[in-house]
Amino acid sequence: MCGIVGAVAERDVAPILLEGLKRLEYRGYDSAGIAVLDPGGRLERQRAVGKVSVLGMGMEQRPLHGRTGIAHTRWATHGRPTEANAHPHICSSSVAVVHNGIIENHEELRQRQKRAGYRFTSDTDTETVVHQVHHYLEQGGDLLEAVRATVADLEGAYALGVISSGEPGRLVAARLGSPLVIGIGIGEHFIASDVAALLPVTQRFVFLEEGDIADIRRDQLTIYDSSGRRVERPVRESELTADAAERGEYRHYMQKEIFEQAQAVSNTLEGRISGGRVLEEAFGPAAPAIFDRVQGVHIIACGTSYHAGLIGRYWLESLAGVPCSVEVASEFRYRRQVVRRNSLVVTISQSGETADTLAGLKEAKRLGFGEALTICNVPESSLVRESDLSLMTRAGPEIGVASTKAFTTQLVALMLLVIVLGRRHGMSGQQEARLLEQLQSLPRRIEEALRLDPVIERLAERFADKHHALFLGRGAQYPVAMEGALKLKEISYIHAEAYPAGELKHGPLALVDADMPVIVVAPNNELLEKLKSNLQEVRARGGELIVFADRQAEMDGGEGTQIFRISPTEDEIAPIVFTVPLQLLSYHVALIKGTDVDQPRNLAKSVTVE
Repeated sequence: MCGIVGAVAERDVAPILLEGLKRLEYRGYDSAGIAVLDPGGRLERQRAVGKVSVLGMGMEQRPLHGRTGIAHTRWATHGRPTEANAHPHICSSSVAVVHNGIIENHEELRQRQKRAGYRFTSDTDTETVVHQVHHYLEQGGDLLEAVRATVADLEGAYALGVISSGEPGRLVAARLGSPLVIGIGIGEHFIASDVAALLPVTQRFVFLEEGDIADIRRDQLTIYDSSGRRVERPVRESELTADAAERGEYRHYMQKEIFEQAQAVSNTLEGRISGGRVLEEAFGPAAPAIFDRVQGVHIIACGTSYHAGLIGRYWLESLAGVPCSVEVASEFRYRRQVVRRNSLVVTISQSGETADTLAGLKEAKRLGFGEALTICNVPESSLVRESDLSLMTRAGPEIGVASTKAFTTQLVALMLLVIVLGRRHGMSGQQEARLLEQLQSLPRRIEEALRLDPVIERLAERFADKHHALFLGRGAQYPVAMEGALKLKEISYIHAEAYPAGELKHGPLALVDADMPVIVVAPNNELLEKLKSNLQEVRARGGELIVFADRQAEMDGGEGTQIFRISPTEDEIAPIVFTVPLQLLSYHVALIKGTDVDQPRNLAKSVTVE
């Protein structure tokens, strides 16, 4: 959610800020803006509702120039998407602020500031921040002191970038509960909410910790922790390159990321297997000792990652014999828990900054559940830093808001966890070798599934006039159906729901008719015959069936039924393989519907607010 870019340099930073915003578009936003200190030290600002390209056109007509500046893409929380509510916010033409997060006590601050004579021009919580900084500057402090005093007054989450006309060449940044990174150039410094924004100008980064405040100048960086002590944070070299997040030959990022999955899965497995065994140290040096103590697993996640966790539960219990529970992070935080000692708390997140998941982890640690493992795509993220163990999915940049390769690589990571825990609960070396053989065959299986793309493109035409869809699965394929429904609703705006196929007769069957396509995931396993009976219920009501079936499964077509054959796949890894055609279906339906595939309305890639 939202994107921050800032810079202090000896060159014009306006083009850098604009390019950074373009590279953060995937996060989801509704307006954008830039503020710079011009050569005379005056604050100049431009804002626009809509895409960054609209802001860019405005800057072509009225260029901004300056060596210090901040920029922002806003995802509306407080106040509608309007130019007045867009960031940066300015007070008295002297202080400008960009902000990610939510200031929970903004109403209290707003009333106090109104009594002090401040005039509000927006409905945002952020405007209270810029007024508060201005207030402390008026008391005689410098910019660093003013920001430090301001954050002490704030309740909630924030990542802040602040500049002042009184101190050109200085940028102060702060974070609490919302990610912020500092890019280190040659005689210049940058800030951003994601390294992707800064890859064209640097690959060296410092990741701010909770409560940090950074005093940033062109040739100097000083960081203070939450207690005000000066600290050193490590400089990390990113392996990403500026072109790693380009679309290349593909029409959309989502399409590119679907077709990258075979390689992404290979990357997840690389270096984690040796001598026919999973290397436990891949989870961290302390992994063997921690895994020895694990008596159960508690998975906390949101959205697509939650669906991955549901599949992980099937695997953990059926393959490893380890009891497992899975919970939506936002629910876990706010209900009374029965603490289970020696549980491994597993958080799953593409970004590692998902606010609800991060808060859920902190709550689990406070309650004393046990050690924590995160499965994540960003090595320097907050979840990684808060966890005892971590396993990076190595999916590479995922720009499309609707997650694809992050999901399949999370599943691969979960299967590696299943294997290492299974060793301690009766899994034989022979079974481990069989599972590893299946995992290593996945890139080939995914490539085979991707060959269905042309026929799925034709199938998607049947959804042109549809407004609802039903997805069915049984066993570990039920969460696959849930993920398929989520993808379709996210990017095509078709209302889609998923059910265990056995639940049809308990309510959803009332919805089935010729206008309600029913998409079915049908691997070749012991539940196949049960699934066939469920499909007969749909046929009898005149429903249109679209079945993705294992080639070896005995499934008959017929009137109202279209079957797409998937290469024979072992039951354990079938959820990963069967996910791919459902991703392709949602992509092609979205194209036909004419929606914004990579940036669907109302959604954000990295959900960093509650």
